[in-house]
Amino acid sequence: MQLKLIDRKHKVVYHNTMLENTFQHIKGIGPDTERKLWDCGITSWNRVLNNDECMNNLQGSFKHRLIREISISHENLLNKNIHHFIENLPAKSIWRVFPNFRDKAVYFDIETTGLYDYDSYITTISLYDGEEIKYYINGINLEKFAEDIFNYDLLITYNGKGFDVPWVEKFFKIKLPHAHIDLRFLLSSLGYKGGLKKIEKAFGIDRGDLDGIDGFFGIKLWFDYLENKNEKALETLLAYNIEDVVNLELLMILAYNKCLCETPFMGANKLPVIERPKIPYQPDMETVQQLLMSGGTWY
Repeated sequence: MQLKLIDRKHKVVYHNTMLENTFQHIKGIGPDTERKLWDCGITSWNRVLNNDECMNNLQGSFKHRLIREISISHENLLNKNIHHFIENLPAKSIWRVFPNFRDKAVYFDIETTGLYDYDSYITTISLYDGEEIKYYINGINLEKFAEDIFNYDLLITYNGKGFDVPWVEKFFKIKLPHAHIDLRFLLSSLGYKGGLKKIEKAFGIDRGDLDGIDGFFGIKLWFDYLENKNEKALETLLAYNIEDVVNLELLMILAYNKCLCETPFMGANKLPVIERPKIPYQPDMETVQQLLMSGGTWY
């Protein structure tokens, strides 16, 4: 089949980010202490680094330590060292790094021939960085993924910590050292639980003709392509796989904004929802209907 590639360029300038209002990455500062800092006017790193008048409310030793730690944080942010923040922020606050490292983030999802690794393998992988969609097909260009994934610093997935990342690391015999936001856990903390498709519906995301197609049906599509040389089955699988990563961007933005509602910075830091890119493949409904009627096992 002929591979298609889609580019979508957008430039968004953020004048305020939640990370620069954050103090929880500093040892000894939890949510309560952070809130007290905000309440006394210490609402940003700039106020600390400029030694604003509100800093006079702090005791000497704590004040000096705060200035030192924020100086280190500022330097790490300038150097785009995401691991400084990922390794020091509590898990519930990792969402705060998103805008500052969005240019090095990628939405990531895999399809396989089974839930477990015995006699199973990866069939397709999709990546989306907010500008470009990339996809990889077993037997065509799958090995290229193991190179391209290292162009990014931040992985954004749904259940990727329990499924996609372990699969990739074992299948390609590589280690993914990336920072990672798993939306399954972030959205669960906001009260949204269940599989990706259920979460999408809760946010009003419509998959159109892909509604009802799941990972198990994706296995059936793969073997229809493999055994019957049905290119339309592969295109339908790619449409499904790419839809997952494109929707992860919207879910990340919506989750980020919902988390902001629990802070005083919603107005300044809220992210705009960006128009979805065009997916380069569409599901073939004739193929879908034939496979639904054929019955049998998926793998």
